[in-house]
Amino acid sequence: MSYKVTGATTALITPFKNGTLDEATYASLIKRQINNGIDAVCPVGTTGESATLSHDEHKRCIEIAVEVAKGTKAKILAGAGSNATHEAIEIARHAQKCGVDAIFSVSPYYNKPSQEGLYQHYKAIADAVKELPMMLYNVPGRTGVDISTDTLIRLFDDVENIYGVKEATGSIERTIEILSRRPELKLLSGDDAIDYTILANGGAGITSVTANLLPDLKSQLVHSALEGDFKKSKEINDMLYPINKVMFCESNPIPIKAAMYIAGLIDTLEYRLPLLAPSLANMKKIEEEMKNYNIVK
Repeated sequence: MSYKVTGATTALITPFKNGTLDEATYASLIKRQINNGIDAVCPVGTTGESATLSHDEHKRCIEIAVEVAKGTKAKILAGAGSNATHEAIEIARHAQKCGVDAIFSVSPYYNKPSQEGLYQHYKAIADAVKELPMMLYNVPGRTGVDISTDTLIRLFDDVENIYGVKEATGSIERTIEILSRRPELKLLSGDDAIDYTILANGGAGITSVTANLLPDLKSQLVHSALEGDFKKSKEINDMLYPINKVMFCESNPIPIKAAMYIAGLIDTLEYRLPLLAPSLANMKKIEEEMKNYNIVK
């Protein structure tokens, strides 16, 4: 396969204005990520409120990301997941047509498929876009289904364009199990608090929520580890722990979007129902913690 997206990647928020996608702000947020050392941006994942976007909005977010990154070193790792396989295929084909570098696909939520169902789901998506590198996205706390290590390895071995996984189970043991069996598989941390630990155990990068706010520090954390400077990487990870923790005081992306609004990086604080703004108490917690960090514009 061609270039496989790894390194420091950001799970982008999706800004709204008056109930619609704020395209200009979205483009500016992506430019800020690129200017602060992020290797790839990830439009329309969980953090991007993909579950409440229309298909047209989902596709437009991918288009904007490709447009903004054109001519830069930054890559696009686009979200192409759904609880219906045919919908995921449609999004994946659109992403391929747009010229993304790779896709990641969340396990089908709500349906609770069997492991064989997961295998067939992912194989069907990958077969529909054979020339496009693809990463699985395992976040059982959100989807209700866990991609077992056996199923992941079976897909990795059987399907040429499946190259890795965004691992968001929160389990270090899972990371060790996967990479002990397939060290060549590219595993990205999907949990901000344990980025360093995953990188130190052979992870190939991260897909970060907190990087929306602090892309400079997150990129330094990853690049230090990948260059072998684990001391510096750990220092940054430890320093980021308090902000990482408060970013999950309510369901993602509620806190990170609020933080972006407090920082003046988005003009309006809008979510799609059933998501709402944080409670006043949590809003204050977020604001207080942000005072301990230098947020670059």
